[in-house]
Amino acid sequence: MQVSKRMTKNPITVSPETPVPEAREKMKKEKIHRMPVVDKNNKLLGIITEKDILYASPSKATTLDVYEITSLMSKLKVQTVMTKDVKTIDPDTTLEDAARILADNSIGGLPVVENGILTGIITESDLFRVFIELFGAREKGLRMTILMPEKRGELASLSKAIADAGGDIVSFGALLGENATNRYAIVKLQNLTEEAAIKAVQPFTEEIVDIREM
Repeated sequence: MQVSKRMTKNPITVSPETPVPEAREKMKKEKIHRMPVVDKNNKLLGIITEKDILYASPSKATTLDVYEITSLMSKLKVQTVMTKDVKTIDPDTTLEDAARILADNSIGGLPVVENGILTGIITESDLFRVFIELFGAREKGLRMTILMPEKRGELASLSKAIADAGGDIVSFGALLGENATNRYAIVKLQNLTEEAAIKAVQPFTEEIVDIREM
C-alpha cells in the first residue's frame, strides 16, 4: 500500500516567521510532536519538533529571570531552530519503505512532498495503526505463531490446509526465523477450533510456538 492511503492529509503547519512559543503552544493544543514549516505557497522549508524547541529553550540553570526568558523566546523564530535538511517521501512511497526510512534515520515523521509542495505527513503513530490493521488486532480469532521451514510453496500449502479445514484467514504476517532455514508466520484464523487448527497446520510447521484466542 502507498503512503498516500494512510498519511495525514493537510497536516498542521507553521510559517518560518512564527515565534517559537507560538509554535510550541500550537503543538500542545493539537497534541502533535512535529510540524512541517512551509511558505505561503505550501512549499516545504523544514520541520520543527518538540526536541528542536527544547534545545532552543534556556537551560534550567540559567541566571535569567522569567521576564528575560519570555522576552528572549518571543524573539526567536521557527526558522532559526527548525531542521532544514528534511527527509521526505512522495505519495507513491510504500508504507514499508516509509517505515524503513523512519527506523534507519531514528525520526518520528516524514513529510510527504510532491513537486516540492507538502501534501501530507506520515508518522510512527500512522504506521502503528497500519500494524494493527495488518495483524487484525481489532478482530476476534485464533492467533497462531508458527515456525515454518523456508521452502517454496509452503505458505500456499498452509493456506490451503486452513481453507480445506473450513477456516478463514483474517490476517497473516511473516517474520525472520531462528536462522536462514525458517520463518515465523503469525496467522489469525476464524471458524476453526484450536484442536482443528493445530491438526491443519501441523504438517507444515517445525513448531507451533504460540496459540491463543484473541
